Amino acid sequence: MTSALIEEAHDLSGRADERLVHVPDTATALVFRTRADGRGDLVVVGPRTRAAYFAGKDLPVCLRVRLRPGTARPLLGVPISALVDRVTPLADLWGDAAVRLERRLTRLDGDRPLILHQLEAALAARTRGPDARDGLVGAAAAALAARRPERLSDLARRMGVSERHLRDLLAEGAGLTPKAFARIARLRDALAHGGRSPGLAQLAAATGYYDQSHMTAEFRSMMGVPPGAFFAGRLPTLQRC
Repeated sequence: MTSALIEEAHDLSGRADERLVHVPDTATALVFRTRADGRGDLVVVGPRTRAAYFAGKDLPVCLRVRLRPGTARPLLGVPISALVDRVTPLADLWGDAAVRLERRLTRLDGDRPLILHQLEAALAARTRGPDARDGLVGAAAAALAARRPERLSDLARRMGVSERHLRDLLAEGAGLTPKAFARIARLRDALAHGGRSPGLAQLAAATGYYDQSHMTAEFRSMMGVPPGAFFAGRLPTLQRC
């Protein structure tokens, strides 16, 4: 499912015997979950700067929708810098409107297509007219996610703003500095292509790292393990979710 507001939707429903790997992410997401006792909750997951590894838990329904760059701040009503590396109940941001939506989604008894439809409708109802700032955030995010991103000075000049203004826009609208945004985007590219690459040196070259040692350092910093260990399934100790 994709739309003007939702970039991706994933069904993460799982069992207690599964392991959960949450990799770094530039996006802000909404997650609706139900537990075995039938209760549900709706939370906001802010941009994530480091990977987290959890033991699985019984989640009959767990749907995650990743918001498009530039849409999260106007939808949620707070600077995204306040949500980085945090999980926040949507009710803390929307108040009673979020509580009503949470109850409505829970009553749908696990009908995933209908839950996603209702969630998208709730987001659409909170949209407002076009804002040039949000458009700049979306355009900057796309440029920074490229395998060979532009220098910040060149990007700012092309977009007709100062470097400082561009940094401020990204902090408010995406929660990250330009450098952090580009690092996470590059890491996610390497993760997406790791299983198809003939070797780590080739993977590093193909995904925009200076060399294999650069990629290894970035993996250690953000994933907690070097790339060889991660792709072989040798992960850090699992935490309780």
